[in-house]
Amino acid sequence: MRRSPGVRSTHVVVAAVGGAVFALAGCAAGEPPAPRPAPADRVDTSPHRCGHGWGPHPRPGTHTFTLHNTSGTAAEVQLTDPRTGAVFGEAEGIAPGAVRTMRARLGAGTYAFVCFGEDADPVTGPAVRIPGRTAAGSAPAAAVPLTAHDLIPPTLDYQHWVTTRMTRLAAATDALRAAVRTGDLRAARTRWLAAHLAYARLGAAYDAFGDAGEAVDRTTAGLPRGLRDPGFTGFHRVEHGLWHHERPAGLVPATDRLARDVRALRTAWAGTRMDPADLGRRAHEILEDTLRAELTGRTDYGSGSGLATARAHVDATRAVLDRLRPFLRTRYPGLPALDRRLGGLARALDAHAHAHHGGWTPLARLSRTERARIDAAVGDLTERLASVAALCDVRRTP
Repeated sequence: MRRSPGVRSTHVVVAAVGGAVFALAGCAAGEPPAPRPAPADRVDTSPHRCGHGWGPHPRPGTHTFTLHNTSGTAAEVQLTDPRTGAVFGEAEGIAPGAVRTMRARLGAGTYAFVCFGEDADPVTGPAVRIPGRTAAGSAPAAAVPLTAHDLIPPTLDYQHWVTTRMTRLAAATDALRAAVRTGDLRAARTRWLAAHLAYARLGAAYDAFGDAGEAVDRTTAGLPRGLRDPGFTGFHRVEHGLWHHERPAGLVPATDRLARDVRALRTAWAGTRMDPADLGRRAHEILEDTLRAELTGRTDYGSGSGLATARAHVDATRAVLDRLRPFLRTRYPGLPALDRRLGGLARALDAHAHAHHGGWTPLARLSRTERARIDAAVGDLTERLASVAALCDVRRTP
């Protein structure tokens, strides 16, 4: 997985209206229907009048808040449970004098807006109580905020995991180079796939690799001379040569360069520190890029291994989720369903592996139904993982 020039995944939230988040987690199938809509409320988000303006007789239902920043600086606002700090909705970057819309489904309980101004302490507005009782299973979606400090331990654990896999990647790349040097191209193709999948399983670390990662997994996108461009290096350069009958003598320099770049990547990684705030977002981006690149064939340079790479990305996604699981168990009710869907996708992809010769079904050989099912499964998972990204976003707290 890699990002094409000029393409960057935006910060993901589950849903927004006018830039304002109105849900932090999706509703599960079979959940009771939302209560009837409540009237619109105009709420001040400036620090000196934070949360003022909410209607005098609030009731359960879907509230539409018109957030008005009457201060002279940009504002960020969260709708919270003042007792637990759980966030039901949020909006960022409300300019001075600007108005933003935010919708939130609320049940019986107590709520308060928290306003964050630039270079100012957060201000918690008046608590507003919605009377009544919330039916079992119909509680509104919310998330207790995570801080950067919370995410440091899982991020360090993930970094250590990547470090151990770097050694395997270097060994696999050396084996590929040895096969090319001896002229055994059949073995080289098998070893290329093993090495490339070892790299693909490091999904959440890609954006931290920088230029070293670009050298290892570059495509021809943006290169003036395409396949003949001297800047075309890495796994896909070797892939093109192996599957387009390039002579070993011509492939040796490209394979040697790949092996050197992988070792340089391993050395650079020892001094790299991932941003804890990125971990949850990476869980979403891995399969998002799979859908955009591998499952469209955009990154296939002859091996027909797009499904194999997609399967490696499932492993990469699980590696991230395993580090976030302690937080998600109490914040994301959809976690069991997410695990089941990941397992289902893994089995669907494994059905296209051919163990007797180490190959995989190329995308072009899938039936229309098979391809649609795989695309739908990955698309569904990207939506679910968007919730993970939103829940694991680092938020300011009072």
